[in-house]
Amino acid sequence: MNLADKFRLHRLANSVIVAIDDLMKFIKMLIHLSIAFCLLAPQLLAEKTIITEADQLPRVAFPFDGNVVELVSDHEALSGFIAKMEAEILRQLDIYDIQDNATVRGYKSNLRTAALLRGEYAEALEMTLQIRDMYEKPADRLTYGLITESLLETYIESGDSLDEAAVATFKQRYEAKVAPLSWDVVQDQIEQANGVYQYISEALVLGGLEAQMQNTVDQNSELTVADVAGLASSAFMMKHLMPVKEVVVEVTGDYIAANRVEKEDIWADRSFDLNGAQGLTPVVVAIWDSGVDAEIFEPLGQMWTNPNEELNGEDDDGNGFVDDIYGPAWDEDSYKTTGNLFPLTEEQLAEYPNDLDFTKGLMDLQSAVDSEEAAKTRQRMASLQREDFTDFAESLGLFGNYTHGTHVAGIAAAGNPAIRLMSARLSLAYKVIPPEPTLEEAVRGANEIREFADYLKKANVRVVNMSFGGNQAMYEYALEANGIGDSPEHRAQVARILFDLAYDSLYEMMESAPEILFIPAAGNSDDDVNFTKDIPSSIDLPNVLVVGAVDQAGDETGFTSYGKNVRVHANGFEVPSYVPGGRVMEFSGTSMSAPNVTNLAAKLLAINPELTPEEVIELIREGIDVTEDGRRYLINPMKSVMLLMQRMAG
Repeated sequence: MNLADKFRLHRLANSVIVAIDDLMKFIKMLIHLSIAFCLLAPQLLAEKTIITEADQLPRVAFPFDGNVVELVSDHEALSGFIAKMEAEILRQLDIYDIQDNATVRGYKSNLRTAALLRGEYAEALEMTLQIRDMYEKPADRLTYGLITESLLETYIESGDSLDEAAVATFKQRYEAKVAPLSWDVVQDQIEQANGVYQYISEALVLGGLEAQMQNTVDQNSELTVADVAGLASSAFMMKHLMPVKEVVVEVTGDYIAANRVEKEDIWADRSFDLNGAQGLTPVVVAIWDSGVDAEIFEPLGQMWTNPNEELNGEDDDGNGFVDDIYGPAWDEDSYKTTGNLFPLTEEQLAEYPNDLDFTKGLMDLQSAVDSEEAAKTRQRMASLQREDFTDFAESLGLFGNYTHGTHVAGIAAAGNPAIRLMSARLSLAYKVIPPEPTLEEAVRGANEIREFADYLKKANVRVVNMSFGGNQAMYEYALEANGIGDSPEHRAQVARILFDLAYDSLYEMMESAPEILFIPAAGNSDDDVNFTKDIPSSIDLPNVLVVGAVDQAGDETGFTSYGKNVRVHANGFEVPSYVPGGRVMEFSGTSMSAPNVTNLAAKLLAINPELTPEEVIELIREGIDVTEDGRRYLINPMKSVMLLMQRMAG
């Protein structure tokens, strides 16, 4: 498995994948990063088996060699698979004590969807309310399942046909639930619902099924439990949600218009700008990402350059990299390559400006902003056909990857003339079907990771920003998508070997460089990074500081992952920064919150280069403001810098 698939970038807002991530909450199969299952013999013990990691869960699949698009529309045939899914989920809930609320919520949500599709509306309504109570994030506790709840109440009252009168009843009930919500708490969720429902379509749902799930069925002649859950969610969306999408847009749009007051931005008053400061020490910061556009930062004096390398097509310093003027680079197979940006074809370069307009339009839709770009994006999404899905998704993946690293670098460098950015580029895969994982590439990739520590040390790198993430489930899907393994359990065994190679090499690399501070993004999956064993965010070392995301007011974002390793939070919502070519755009995600902490760490080191990673972490942690609910640890750059200056003066 190449480095790209080991360490998939958190690119929630880089492209339409931002909005698709919300859509994917209904149709898990489009991303195929959910956990699969395997068959286990019934357990006879009375006590439940405690599950503390996702990998401990079983994997189960059911034989199937048909067409998934036809299956999702065949109620009787799909019901048979849904019954099997329900039986397996109930079995697991009966014999396992799963120590992860998000996983249990997911199981119960699948059971709720099954009940709804069977027409058991009262039971589904009760389950919806129970699931809502399981959420910890305040916004989720207010907004989860409001559309579904309103639909179920309508069905219970009027029957299950969505005729004109029933749609009017749904609207009345949905309005009554949305209107009293606290804008300060639910703004992001309501705006995103408004944006997503403007463009969700049958073409997107069925196109994703054809492009991804059908491939895995063709390769393996089976449906995993996660596949069945995805099919059930797709059927629910097409039969029950599509008919009310315009009502959802209208109701949320009216709510936004009546309540919109931009949240207070707390970050400007907390910032600390080093421009004009005297006596600063240059600080080398590695952006381990998809590449950095040096033409933006070099004129500002913020780009690190290799003093022992010339741009001549040769490896002048003998480190194995040719022309690594701005830092190392690896291709999709984990071989050393050259260039600080992924090389685009002439055709791709010509399309790049249009993609940026589309991305801005998507961001505007997500924020309920009526702009020219939003209108064009809405029109483009509405015109998509099923057969367009693969080209559409791969284009988004390509340009999302292409812009990611530069955007991260711009956040890390803001207000710091002493920073020196190193571009450590991963060549990220962007195809709908991931490359075939091999042990050879996994070993090579692991060795490259270990060797990267020496590169960082020789360049005197002090901080490494890591806005990427991966877990074992990604390997399992790549194996499944390429028809490798004769069962889900077999794939899990192979994936475990490949993942452990990546995990162990990354852990060893970070542990071997105690003088370097590593700052990973928590991730955008809204799950516990320790339960899913995400890397690098589940790695716990004295020189590692994992960052979660909040918005401009310091409120928890709906997407941010969490866990005991997430020790600070920073702004990850609509953060402005550069993309290749110099345009400034706003992206969201923990990919944006991590470099905000990197920015602070680099400034502390520019003021006092004698600080150790532990001391930098201590200054950042002592400066944080803990929210009243104790859930968020908001960085305060001004306070941390003042603490440092007080110590240096005293």
